[in-house]
Amino acid sequence: MLSAIFLLLYLFGVTLLAFLFQKKLKTTEDFFLGSRHLSSGLIYFSLTASWIGATSTLVATDEAYRQGLSSLWIMALPTIITVIILALCLVRPLRKLDFISLPDLIEDRYGRLVRHLVSGLIIWYMVLLASSQLVAGGKFLAQVLGINYFTALLIITGVVIIYATLGGLFSVALTDTFQFFLIFGAIFYLAISLYHHSWSSALPPLHFSRLTQNLNLLANFRQNILICLSFVLAWVISPISWQRIRAASTTRAAQQALWWSVPTFILYFGLIIFIGYQLKVLALPFNHSGPILSQIIQAPGPSSLRLLLFIGIIAAIMSTLDTAINTGALSLTQDVILQLVSPTSSAMILFSRASTIIMALLALAVAFKLQTILQALGLASEIMAEGLFLPGLAMLFLKKKHPRAGLLALLLGGGFALVGFLAQINLIPLKWLSWPQTLPLGVSLSALGFIIGLFLDSLNRHPSD
Repeated sequence: MLSAIFLLLYLFGVTLLAFLFQKKLKTTEDFFLGSRHLSSGLIYFSLTASWIGATSTLVATDEAYRQGLSSLWIMALPTIITVIILALCLVRPLRKLDFISLPDLIEDRYGRLVRHLVSGLIIWYMVLLASSQLVAGGKFLAQVLGINYFTALLIITGVVIIYATLGGLFSVALTDTFQFFLIFGAIFYLAISLYHHSWSSALPPLHFSRLTQNLNLLANFRQNILICLSFVLAWVISPISWQRIRAASTTRAAQQALWWSVPTFILYFGLIIFIGYQLKVLALPFNHSGPILSQIIQAPGPSSLRLLLFIGIIAAIMSTLDTAINTGALSLTQDVILQLVSPTSSAMILFSRASTIIMALLALAVAFKLQTILQALGLASEIMAEGLFLPGLAMLFLKKKHPRAGLLALLLGGGFALVGFLAQINLIPLKWLSWPQTLPLGVSLSALGFIIGLFLDSLNRHPSD
């Protein structure tokens, strides 16, 4: 009962923030890029909170308990590597280019057909990313509060729709800042509580072999390195990161936000590893009925810890969910609706809000089909890594149009990812390798298509080009 009351207070709080700090919106830039005036602090809090979602809390804690140090490959290392690549290599090139959504730039480098295909790819990616958070939130609320999974999904989706439609990216960034402190407060409090409990309890010494296995960074290396690579390739080209970079008031503000996030992620994932280790030391009787953090909330213990952890996990899920919905709505508005109509400024905001609602409802529908968090996130990253990474990164440095290169890379890599997705959700009767084993072949196909396309483009280029 107390958890339900705190949940209502939290949901009321994030909604109230959006109401109190509404800004006048006239264009899609206002709605989706915060008028390009977001401070380094707001970019930092929003980027960090949106990155720390369901996988970085629920799944990462489970993997830290199960794998120990080797779990760093699943979320921590790809997150830190991606942010460093963005800060070092991509901020300045992205800030020099004039575009609102990623497909704007795609069209300039590869043509209009590739733009339309990439738009569909991005919307697909964002729907899957949002659905992974909905799966986490639905299962979490259903387990902790004892409510129906569908009801839990409706609650989460409804609240995000309210505040994400009110102020667009600014509302999302503002609420993510609030949620950032809830997330960190919960994880820090849990780490301190477990440490205190392990020292105050008369525990038998941990067996040496179990300790060694827990500290082996290279355990399950083949699987973990593919997961890490899949996430890095997808996140480097992720429209979420690019949207934040473009929304910053200056290039310096964008770089500062990214560099500030590096030690933050190191601290956060360090706490996750510490929590996993302490749980192993305490040898608590966890079962397979749900995430470990959910079981901690339901177990006897200090009510303050259980309530803060409960709200912190919901905040982590919501901060990634609202970001995925907002970025997906950007592509749906800019790359689909505005390609078909030329609305007035007031109609643009109406379309932007409608797109936000549509993205949320699509994610809700997918959440019923994919009820495994890591699988949903993995399939989402596979789409970007195999379909868009190579042509997306190359376009920052190409000076001429290469329509065949972009098209073939997208068709071969993205098509492979699409077939794999349909096979894994049993919509087509094919025996298919599961993610992340499909990654090397998918990226290779994309590279092959890109190289063939470059060759064909060179043959068809006019001498004056």
